[in-house]
Amino acid sequence: MENNTAKNSALGTSSISYGRPVLIMGSGSIVGQMEDEGPLSGSFDKVSDDKNDMFGADSWEKAESALQKEAVAITLSKTGAETRDIRYIYAGDLLGQNIASSFGLVDYQIPLFGLYGACSTCGESLCLGSMCIAAGYADRVISLTSSHFASAQKEFRYPLEYGGQRPLYASWTVTGSAGFLLQNINASGKSVSGRPIKNEYEGKYQKKIGITGITGGRIEDFGIKDSFNMGCAMAPAAAWTIATNLKDFGRKPQDYDAIFTGDLGSVGQEALFKLLQQESIDISDRHYDCGMIIYDAEKQDVHAGGSGCGCSAVVLSAHILPKLAMGDWKRILFVPTGALLNKTSFNEGQNVPGIAHGVVIEALDGE
Repeated sequence: MENNTAKNSALGTSSISYGRPVLIMGSGSIVGQMEDEGPLSGSFDKVSDDKNDMFGADSWEKAESALQKEAVAITLSKTGAETRDIRYIYAGDLLGQNIASSFGLVDYQIPLFGLYGACSTCGESLCLGSMCIAAGYADRVISLTSSHFASAQKEFRYPLEYGGQRPLYASWTVTGSAGFLLQNINASGKSVSGRPIKNEYEGKYQKKIGITGITGGRIEDFGIKDSFNMGCAMAPAAAWTIATNLKDFGRKPQDYDAIFTGDLGSVGQEALFKLLQQESIDISDRHYDCGMIIYDAEKQDVHAGGSGCGCSAVVLSAHILPKLAMGDWKRILFVPTGALLNKTSFNEGQNVPGIAHGVVIEALDGE
């Protein structure tokens, strides 16, 4: 393991620029049937084979654990890496005490850092995993997250049997999980058993992809108390992270071919644009929201769009990274967004604060 600390730079108030990119070697995605009925149909690695999305389990929570276990299995299979090649897993979910991650990953026997950033967890895991590699503490890690519509409803709102109605500004929790294998750019290309570890994107598209920097998010609380209105609750955090990333890196929106938020939905997107306009920042011509990409709002009853930890993760795996590798974009800013509430805070009448973490991902030439 090579220590690249001297080559890395802490920028501004919250960002880090890596001296050498941290490679994304490959990813694995698994989703429910509804997700595969949307615009990204056919892009996911695996889709549930039963309409209830139980994934062979007898409870919603166990089904979500199965999602994470399978996402890791797909990621390892596509890259040829073995569990012994992975130093750490950074993973989290929406359930109490991260039980989807802990029960889903126990059999791998890989050291685990359990994370909770609500729906920003994909960004948090990519930030921490890439920081660990850039600092020289690991050659390879897996960043991972998941969500399941039914387990999230049970955890945060009402059991499905209750049949409660959702307001039009509410979103639909994505059933899905995605894992990402990150690797030191100078690491050996072989596993501990001697077989090659493949770069999925280089193999398919002759292009490597890497994380070149990150912007850690901070908690923003605009006093929103409606747990259904997560788009507006998270928009201030997304605005802060995007504005801070641009300032810290000395960039303009035009320096990114695309800027992705996690799950603001159509309502949160409008709030994001208005908040950034107050800072004289306009990203409207290059902004995409993963929650608006994964579903067809006209044909699927999702109201404002998709949400959940798995939303941004599966869109990154199935849609964004391949387009980077194909040359559609050169550099993107990936900003998963999270609403930091639980049923205790909601029942006590507390606000719904938000957080968002930024990850700079680039297609690499000549690395």
